Amino acid sequence: MFNANTITRFQQLETPFYYYHLDVLRRTLEACKAASSKYGFHVHYAMKANFNPKVLEMIKDYGFGADCVSGNEVKAAIDCGFGRENVVFAGVGKSDKEINLALDADIFCFNVESVQELLVIDELARAKNKIAKIAIRINPNVDANTHHFITTGLDENKFGVNIWQLQDVADTLRRCPNLEFLGIHFHIGSQITDLEVYRTLCTRINEMQDWFEGQGFPVKVLNTGGGLGINYYNPDNDISDFEGYFNVFKQFLNVKPGQEVHFELGRALVGHCASLISRVLYVKNGQKKNFLVLDAGMTELIRPMLYQAYHRIENISRKSELGVSGSKIDEQPTQDLLKYDVVGPICESTDCFQKDVELPESFRGDLIAIRTAGAYGEVMASSYNLRDRVGSVYSED
Repeated sequence: MFNANTITRFQQLETPFYYYHLDVLRRTLEACKAASSKYGFHVHYAMKANFNPKVLEMIKDYGFGADCVSGNEVKAAIDCGFGRENVVFAGVGKSDKEINLALDADIFCFNVESVQELLVIDELARAKNKIAKIAIRINPNVDANTHHFITTGLDENKFGVNIWQLQDVADTLRRCPNLEFLGIHFHIGSQITDLEVYRTLCTRINEMQDWFEGQGFPVKVLNTGGGLGINYYNPDNDISDFEGYFNVFKQFLNVKPGQEVHFELGRALVGHCASLISRVLYVKNGQKKNFLVLDAGMTELIRPMLYQAYHRIENISRKSELGVSGSKIDEQPTQDLLKYDVVGPICESTDCFQKDVELPESFRGDLIAIRTAGAYGEVMASSYNLRDRVGSVYSED
């Protein structure tokens, strides 16, 4: 990803910034499109992962829909050119203002997360003389085997309707003339790498659609959510196993004639396409610890501090000295590696990207790449400490 010309270019730029390798994004989108189209599956991009304008434009051009979790995401998707007929609106706390915006936009579907939300959408749709198309987000109590902060499908999570509430949901739907039931929706978590989890999810979906049809509600849409993980440890292995992922649902999901199967992928589409590029401000050598103090911190990439997430860290200024080809270090580097705690400039003790990172001896001004930062990176940036917002640089500029 970082050849000599790219590194020379970076040296002329003010850091920190997000670097988007658009060819990586393009190859990822092509792989997902090919694998999902084989089975006629519909993919909506989870906009919360990354709403960089160039990224959105490319995803839209590949024909994906948009999965939104706020009114502003709905507006951004439509403004970007995602067809409103391909926009879905999820989220456990939709405000009246956001619901009205989506109703006016005539989006494809609301993914509804509570009985009370059903009543609110019905009331607001009635006031506009509209019919709101809805799917019920069901909490299937499936353990995604991922970090507990990004698990969403267990009984103790705030998301979705619990199975024991489904009869109340069905009774409420019968009393809401301004709602059109389309189907059922699930999302059990993020950064899921064990595909066996999705086989268990398929079993739950099959049971739930049979239950709704037994209640007299034909299920037209099976929305399985997303959560497919990526390889943070080998960032140059930049294509997720879309073939294996979609094949699980082809094998184990009971798809009936006329039904549509929908997915909401975010991280798997954009995670590998970006790196956070930073400079070393100071090197602090101690008796027990060596620190690299970067000009990027938790204001630019909060995942390591928030989720204890791993991102591979590379000193790209020293690549030539290490005999690096691509991102793989030759067996006999020309100098020893040292251990550093790689930290940011923010006045918080948690502002640490990673401890004991093995890097070549590093110096003030060296360029550092924090890899696989295309998902939940730039979108979660803040102005804490009154810092400037991070900018973006593209491979094809």
